[in-house]
Amino acid sequence: MSRPLRVAIVGAGPAGIYAADALLKSDVAAEPGVSIDLFERMPAPFGLIRYGVAPDHPRIKGIITALHQVLDKPQIRLFGNVDYPSDIGLDDLRAFYDAVIFSTGATADRALPVPGIELDGSYGAADFVSWYDGHPDVPRTWPLEAEKVAVLGVGNVALDVARILAKTADELLPTEIPPNVYDGLKANRAREIHVFGRRGPAQAKFSPMELRELDHSPTIEVVVDPEDIDYDEGSIATRRSSKQADMVAKTLENWAIRDTGDRPHKLFLHFFESPAEVLGEDGRVTGLRTERTALDGSGNVTGTGAFKDWDVTAVYRAVGYLSDQLPKLPWDLDSGTVPDAGGRVVQENGEHLPSTYVTGWIRRGPVGLIGHTKGDANETVANLLDDFAQGRLLTPASPGPEAVDAFLADRGVRFTTWDGWYRLDAAEKALGEPQGRERVKIVEREGMLRASGAPEPREP
Repeated sequence: MSRPLRVAIVGAGPAGIYAADALLKSDVAAEPGVSIDLFERMPAPFGLIRYGVAPDHPRIKGIITALHQVLDKPQIRLFGNVDYPSDIGLDDLRAFYDAVIFSTGATADRALPVPGIELDGSYGAADFVSWYDGHPDVPRTWPLEAEKVAVLGVGNVALDVARILAKTADELLPTEIPPNVYDGLKANRAREIHVFGRRGPAQAKFSPMELRELDHSPTIEVVVDPEDIDYDEGSIATRRSSKQADMVAKTLENWAIRDTGDRPHKLFLHFFESPAEVLGEDGRVTGLRTERTALDGSGNVTGTGAFKDWDVTAVYRAVGYLSDQLPKLPWDLDSGTVPDAGGRVVQENGEHLPSTYVTGWIRRGPVGLIGHTKGDANETVANLLDDFAQGRLLTPASPGPEAVDAFLADRGVRFTTWDGWYRLDAAEKALGEPQGRERVKIVEREGMLRASGAPEPREP
């Protein structure tokens, strides 16, 4: 091949950027070279690092520094504000690239099939996260009238939701939250937050550090019922085999034996309570009914038939993210993922879809941490390069980089670039500087496009 290998990556979050990094570190990057275009439906890159991590977690957002170094490489171009498939489809991509990697992640809420979950006052955690993270495609306001709130789930997203609801707006003001989020949280009436887990402390999916951070706020009193500290043989085996699970259990044990203090906001962590029904009246949430569970010896639980009603008027489900189905690709409805073999997309007939790959949560589902995402990317890219070496990739009709710019311009797509991100980054930092804050996030899509210097498109 006398030209660089051309690869399109759809999704500029960590999974997509790690795939680009793996390509750049491969032997192919030296000869014949590699040329990578990342397509992102948001005007800014970084995916859930920008729009899925709570604003009071700057340490996690520090991952952006490493991602920045990858996107700074001259072999990479960013096309932001470009939607798959409405702005560019699979057939279009195949006309410009030797291979296409989908890394679109997961941003929607997984369903929780319990009666009453559809009532007003019942929310998906992902929607709330999008609001407080300033996602441009969600409403600018959020209803925060409930004084007592339930959060269903015992993962880090549940902790983020509970913590944001329990903190004061002024505690969060030093972060990058935009003015509309500060104003909304200023009016928040929540004073009791109840987090519910179906199983026990050993099965909680919290990371130890995020759990301990709950107790750092001067306004949040974390409360654990001593009766919820229970282990069976399976739970003990989990603690022995997982340092993380053991650290979480020890933290919960320490909280269970201490006296309750006088901090104004109470955050209760409940275990062995399985959501059975969201109670309502006149179409609105008036409570939550749970069934008490008991360990069965294996670390799993069974229902006891004992039910309890909790006095709450808002319910947030944090039971997992779900990916959007991608047109022109096969789909596994149960897992919400694209079927694959080592990152190669697999069709219903068992054959690989030529030149088409997946990585990240769209491949394996919304589980795992950054290390898993890197491993995914490395495996996918290794198989892509093997297909390249074996001559199995399709040959694009128009592999020149300028053909993509012309295509988007002809479509009237107003796209942002990597240089545009630098301009947006500077604009957000300038907004924060008078207040002594690192940045204030720009929320509106049009505002992001203007700050990025995206030119007005000509009529298609």
